[in-house]
Amino acid sequence: MKYYRVYASIVLFLLVSINVQGAPKKEIPPASPAAETRLFTDSAGRQVALPGKITRIVPSGALAQMFLLAIAPDRICAVSSAYGPDEAEFVPSYFAELPVVGQFYGAANLNPEEIARIGPDVVIDIGEPKDTIAQDMDAIAASIGIPTIHITATLRTTPQAFRTLGKLLDREAKGEALARFCEKTLSAAEGIVSQAGTHKKSVLYCLGKAGLNVLAQGTFHTEVLDWMVDNRAVVDNPSSRGSGNETNLEQILLWDPEVILFGPGSIYPAVAQDPTWGQLRAIRNSAYYEVPLGPYNWMGSPPSINRYLGMLWLGRILYPEYAAYDLYTETAEYYRLFYSHELSREQFDRLTARSISGGPVPR
Repeated sequence: MKYYRVYASIVLFLLVSINVQGAPKKEIPPASPAAETRLFTDSAGRQVALPGKITRIVPSGALAQMFLLAIAPDRICAVSSAYGPDEAEFVPSYFAELPVVGQFYGAANLNPEEIARIGPDVVIDIGEPKDTIAQDMDAIAASIGIPTIHITATLRTTPQAFRTLGKLLDREAKGEALARFCEKTLSAAEGIVSQAGTHKKSVLYCLGKAGLNVLAQGTFHTEVLDWMVDNRAVVDNPSSRGSGNETNLEQILLWDPEVILFGPGSIYPAVAQDPTWGQLRAIRNSAYYEVPLGPYNWMGSPPSINRYLGMLWLGRILYPEYAAYDLYTETAEYYRLFYSHELSREQFDRLTARSISGGPVPR
């Protein structure tokens, strides 16, 4: 009975406040009638009753938001975090006015009261499942009185995740197009790695303001890196956080990779003038790059479908002899499919200004 009392109070609150809650400029369809339901078995094996037609969705976090932005941006009625001015350039303008409800994992700042106030048809979680995924989804559903589902999506099962979303949301054609792009990109990356064989480039991914954090081998965040390059960052306890493992210049000098990737906002602009960084062969040879950013980091942060852009970018800058594609053409197709944005050549050049030709040679 407690569940019904809570649910009734939420519905009453929505009815009296729907005209004053600051809805986005783009009108979002009303919630589906409760009587039209269907059973959906999610990737955690949970059988969940969902509306027959889903029109209002809240993502459980950034990864789910990225998937939903690609396949059904018009049905998102809240976001896990706001987009900054540079990021907002590439997403629908009305996203700036959607309520921010936090996320369940990572920052763990999900706001169940705000989600209940908004009243979506479903909360969707997408990504690699935690061991406690079934209990986690049950906990969210219980706290808000709204169906909550999980759809598993790993680097290699992302195409299937898009096909599942396509069926769930009656967007099968779009889901298929997204799945095929991912499959095409995976195939291209596999071909590059196969041809590189034992001659993969040795690479470090440095981040943080001083560039003294590295993404070490063997973590969720280095899945693409460990596959496509010889990741020189080998540590005893690889961090599972996107900020990586802290290290020092002495260790970086010992690793001395052929190529260095700097995270956005790191020390990339200053290394050419730094005498210690200048001792590294990657800096001496101008073989260092800043990872592109917009609206997401192309290599991760969070590690989701943006990594498909990272695969294309890495293949082109590290193995141009094996990467038989034009990076602008592929990137523009990605932005069209995943962000519904027509990427101009000027925008592409701006995004990749520090990411294709290599950094300046030290003086």
